[in-house]
Amino acid sequence: MNKLAFIGGTGVYNVGILHNIEEKSINTPYGKAHYQKGLYENKEIIFLARHGVKHTIPPHKINYRANIYALKMLNVSSVISTTAVGSMNPTYKPGELVLINQFIDCTKHREHTFFDGERYGVTHIDMSEPYCNKLRRAILKAGVENDISIHPSGTYICTEGPRFETAAEIKAYQLWGADVVGMTNVPECSLAREAEICYATISMVTNFSTGINQKMLSHKEVFDCMEKNIHSFRKIVTWIIKNYNVQLDCTCHHALDEFGGFHL
Repeated sequence: MNKLAFIGGTGVYNVGILHNIEEKSINTPYGKAHYQKGLYENKEIIFLARHGVKHTIPPHKINYRANIYALKMLNVSSVISTTAVGSMNPTYKPGELVLINQFIDCTKHREHTFFDGERYGVTHIDMSEPYCNKLRRAILKAGVENDISIHPSGTYICTEGPRFETAAEIKAYQLWGADVVGMTNVPECSLAREAEICYATISMVTNFSTGINQKMLSHKEVFDCMEKNIHSFRKIVTWIIKNYNVQLDCTCHHALDEFGGFHL
């Protein structure tokens, strides 16, 4: 049976609404992945802490392939992830949520694909619309139902990290049309599409980016903002679990039809 999963970013190390939680690990062809399995109203939910439950894994060392492959092995068909982001758009303010609809990849040293010519062949997958529109519509509806304001779109630029960006980089990213900046959404998003999993990202703006913000950036600032606003994410999660039908088909599940599909 298809399952729903959540990937928690900085400041989100558990869903906070599950019971009968079990800590699990699973071996994949790309390494071991650690996750939690729990119940909400008899629905089995998978949760994966992207940075580890104690935030011990920096963005550039996350094993994205193992994480997404593990979710596929666990029969996950839909994933909602969270990311903490800096804003380059004055209308996207700290404490606000952004439902990402496009990304720009500025990472440098990551394993970006399952189709590297080794375990699988070579495939060039369409990423015109990187995020699942069906999931995005559900998240927007969850926001309306819970009186939570969500910016309905935004372009996420993904940097290698773990350092914050320079003021000159932020100025360049603004010229490219990016709205927010983070360090983790790529290649997680594109790997989910290769695995034919529906994927959407809710980004929490934790600060204005350097060059816009007149004070020095700190990791504590990011954590504090996430902790203050995590209740909004949990309300959305609760609504999605109750109302979203993960058994329904989606174009995301057919992303590789012309190549014969994605097979474990």
